[in-house]
Parts: sequence; structure tokens; C-alpha cells
Amino acid sequence: MRKYALPVLQKKVLISTFTCMKLQFKSLAKETWKDFESLMGERGGCGGCWCMTWRLKKKDFETHKGAGNKLLIKKMAGNSEPLGVIMYADGEIAGWCSVAPREQFVRLEDSRVLQPLDDKPVWSVSCMFLMKDFRRKGLSSELLKGAIEFAKKKKAKIVEAYPTKPKEKLPDAFVWTGLYSSFVKAGFKKAGAHSPARPIMRYYI
Repeated sequence: MRKYALPVLQKKVLISTFTCMKLQFKSLAKETWKDFESLMGERGGCGGCWCMTWRLKKKDFETHKGAGNKLLIKKMAGNSEPLGVIMYADGEIAGWCSVAPREQFVRLEDSRVLQPLDDKPVWSVSCMFLMKDFRRKGLSSELLKGAIEFAKKKKAKIVEAYPTKPKEKLPDAFVWTGLYSSFVKAGFKKAGAHSPARPIMRYYI
């Protein structure tokens, strides 16, 4: 039997009057790498990002885009660094949520609108991704709940997020930090903002 860095979390969720899905959450680690690789697909997520966009300075990210980013996050997973959770729905790979200590996301240091609100240590949700067949089923908030549980297991006290609050419908690729409404549904509350367009939300554990 495989052992994971995070004990498998399981729950059943009513998606509609007729559908009930069994959800599981596993942390990204050496043992779950193949599932993450499958989830990212040939494009490596979005344009070869491999969920390294905020984990590298812009210049370094561009240098490593594609295969280089893949090798970097694979190494981090092999070293058991906290990276996030993979969600499974009825046994199928369904989604991914990147959540880790804010310090891991070095790109945030250069962001004017996402500067720290205070000096409290937080874990940051940097990215959310759902496989096409599992979108628009209300699973985004469930994915976030799985990420919260992961952070809780790692002794986090605050989970912070930087969702998009669009005035009109946007392509999925433009809302990779998640939608404001999904975070509200998962129990997050607005904690502040340096820009009206980019609220900073928090979930206190």
C-alpha cells in the first residue's frame, strides 16, 4: 500500500439532486507525481507553467518554462516540500490546488497589489485547476476545503488567497487564482485589498 505525505482525506459531496461524488485529497509528493503529471497534461498546466509561476522570479520562470519548470517542481515533490493537493472524484483525477507557506512564492515579493497585509505567517493559495469534465459542478469550493485541511495538517493558522472578481465572464485560463465566489463558499472572508480588483481573502483555522 502506498503511503502519502498527507493521509487520504475522503468525503461525499452532493453535486446535484441526482449526483453524489466521493472526493479524495492527496498531497503532491513522489508517490502522487504521476497523477499530477497527468493532470497538467502536455501543456504543463498553462503554457508550461507546471505551477511554478509564483515560485520563481519572472526571469527564472521564463528561462525554465516547460521542461525546466517540470523538473523543478518534481524535485520539490520528491523532497516532500508542501506544494498542494490533488483532488479525486469517484477515483478520477479531478483537480489541483497549490497551497504552501507564502515564503515559497517569491514572485509575491514583487507584487504591489498582493503585498502582505500584516506580519502574520500565512499559507497562500496560488493556483486552482479543475479538469474540464469536472468544471461548473460546484467543486471549486470543495477543492479549497481540501487545501485548507492540508494546510491545517501542516500546522498553518491562516490560509490566504488572491482571487479574481471579474465584472464579466472570463476564459478559465484567466481565473487560475480562483473566483471570489468560490472562496466565499469555502468559508474565506475578505481581509483587505491593495487594489479593488484583487481582494485578499483569509480563512482562519
